[in-house]
Amino acid sequence: MTLDDEVIIVTGASRGLGKSMVERFSAEGARVVLTARDEDRMEEVAADLPTESLVVPADARDADDVERVVEGTVDAFGRVDTLVNNAGVSILGMQDDRKFIQDVTEEEYDTVLEVNLKGVFLFTREVLPHMYDRGRGNVVNISSGLGRNAIAGAGCYVASKWGLEGFTRVTALEGEGRGVNANALDPGGRVNTDIWAHLPQEERQQILQPDVMDDAAVLLAAQGPDGVSGESMTAEEWEQHFE
Repeated sequence: MTLDDEVIIVTGASRGLGKSMVERFSAEGARVVLTARDEDRMEEVAADLPTESLVVPADARDADDVERVVEGTVDAFGRVDTLVNNAGVSILGMQDDRKFIQDVTEEEYDTVLEVNLKGVFLFTREVLPHMYDRGRGNVVNISSGLGRNAIAGAGCYVASKWGLEGFTRVTALEGEGRGVNANALDPGGRVNTDIWAHLPQEERQQILQPDVMDDAAVLLAAQGPDGVSGESMTAEEWEQHFE
């Protein structure tokens, strides 16, 4: 499985799951566009990639920033083949603790929903016309087990991921007959990223590592216009599906 010359935008590309997917896509031959707010960290990642890349710092919540990322991608590489909506935050990641609904501030709620859901909308809205014009493309939304289940103290994150699951299905329905697939990819458990930075190091080494989704992400990005669409699975389930 290779992604020779494919053009892939990855949001939240400066660290964790996003960084790992960027490195894997590039290793498979793709030209990768890294976007996040931390330009210095993205430049460090891009410096070691074996293929062409583009670093475009942006806030996923800002429509002008998002437009600049996609326009910059098309200017540099001529098209967008795959969008990976990976950028995400949680109150747990921001404060190292869960927070019950009555204690959540409006600002905290807005931050989580705007990054995790509005950002997906803005990037998807911006790339779809380019994909529709070419009659092909893949949108891969990074979800969570909390997009299908719920736990106390994670109301904002759960709301954002349940919304993401529904938005993925709508994107798939609207892409039918236009060559654009949209799917959700869930790592399948806790991953050793900044969200779980409060855990003891020993415990962090025992949970999933940031490369857990790389194989599945490559398989989804390699799909043609007649690929699977409108589905949501864990990384392991996606790998089994494509066997």
